[in-house]
Amino acid sequence: MTGTRRFLGPLCALLLASCRVGPNYARPEYATPEQYRGDTEPAAPDAKTMGDLAWFEMFEDDALRELIRIAVAENYDVRLATERIAEARALWEIARGAELPVVDGAASTSYTGISRNGIPALPTGDRDGMQYAFGGAFSWELDFWGRLDRATEAALAELLASEENQRLVLQVLVTDLATAYFQLRELDLELEIARATLASRKKSLELVSLRNQEGVSNLVEVRQAEVLVTTAQQQIPETERQIEQTENLISVLLGKDPGPVARGRSLVEQDLPAAVPAGLPSALLDRRPDIRSAEQSLIAANARIGEAKALLYPRIALTATGGFASEDLGDLLDGSSGFWDVGVALTQPIFNGGRLRANVRATESRQRQAVILYLQTIQRAFQEVADALVGYRKLKEFRDQQEILTKTLADQQRLSNMRYRGGVTAYLEVLDTDRQFFDAQLGLAQAQRNELLALVALYRALGGGWVDTAPQAPPDSGSVVQGN
Repeated sequence: MTGTRRFLGPLCALLLASCRVGPNYARPEYATPEQYRGDTEPAAPDAKTMGDLAWFEMFEDDALRELIRIAVAENYDVRLATERIAEARALWEIARGAELPVVDGAASTSYTGISRNGIPALPTGDRDGMQYAFGGAFSWELDFWGRLDRATEAALAELLASEENQRLVLQVLVTDLATAYFQLRELDLELEIARATLASRKKSLELVSLRNQEGVSNLVEVRQAEVLVTTAQQQIPETERQIEQTENLISVLLGKDPGPVARGRSLVEQDLPAAVPAGLPSALLDRRPDIRSAEQSLIAANARIGEAKALLYPRIALTATGGFASEDLGDLLDGSSGFWDVGVALTQPIFNGGRLRANVRATESRQRQAVILYLQTIQRAFQEVADALVGYRKLKEFRDQQEILTKTLADQQRLSNMRYRGGVTAYLEVLDTDRQFFDAQLGLAQAQRNELLALVALYRALGGGWVDTAPQAPPDSGSVVQGN
């Protein structure tokens, strides 16, 4: 007999599994390119890419690292994503619990009175009396068609999608914070340049004024020098406004009210691992959290088709009730007070106005939409990587040329001042050269910032920016195909 049970158990499980309706998940095919457009380095299969770096490996500025640590713990978007995971986990537990039997207990006492003109309902013929009862009920739906199993599969995929969404929130937070921090450090550099330029131009104004008093210069040159001073003075409050607003943005990302932000390395001291290759395009599908989230949503939509189709088939449930009932509380536990009922319930939809079949068509459409969104997410990811690669390469070239221009104008400014003091040239040449040099300095600071931001954009496009922690998914993932 024991051997028969061991044989029948797996056989019944096999029969139940074979009755599951609906399509099983298979990852849609996408022809990934062999190499990203704009990637000048050959992709090695096992090489570590920029997208594999954790944020504390990518960014070496201790102040920025501390800001990211605070943001990961306090940012409201991250906290909201965490609560959505908790909600999705509870919904998965609800769906899984529906596959298990339901046992309820009940106890009651009642006083019954019957009309004198009615038929006596109590065995004693009395018109009123007490009734005591307690017992339990058992019900278990036999999931022949896999409706409950498909619902659990969908709920688990939705839970995993919520976890991927949290990783996406972390990725966006880390890269947005790094972007804002580099913008802040660039503005700090602009403010430093503006103040240094203002001090230099004030000295030039003193020199021109002195020359005018001695009759070597004229009032026009004095006014030109004053224009230079005023221009530098105008730049300072505008830059200070941008600095404070950027600090406010960073404070909000940290989950704090607007306030000052701690600084670390200057803009020119930032050292990011620019030599890390982009890697193989096929690895992007398993690295980017938005693609992984889109795939889990597709898995859920695919499972919902089976759940909807199973509603077209009969629902079979085992039911049982039992307990004790008596008019006398003292006889309640007597054997003659016991009652029980065991049965099998079958429910078959016959007419429902076409709602069930329309529901199937709706779930099939949602699944096709999920496929389109999944493929679209992949396509956009490859575009973002290609844009980031060409952006970083070209912005680096621009920064190199801007450095050459700035050095040239610095030398030209020095020579112009020497020529003016020697009486060889008019102050107009000094004025023009000084203005060009100031603009070139600001342009170089912006070019250095843009190069850093392009590298952050590439890091984000390759799927970097979040740290994978201990898996949140339940260990018994059932029949869900992860596709990884």
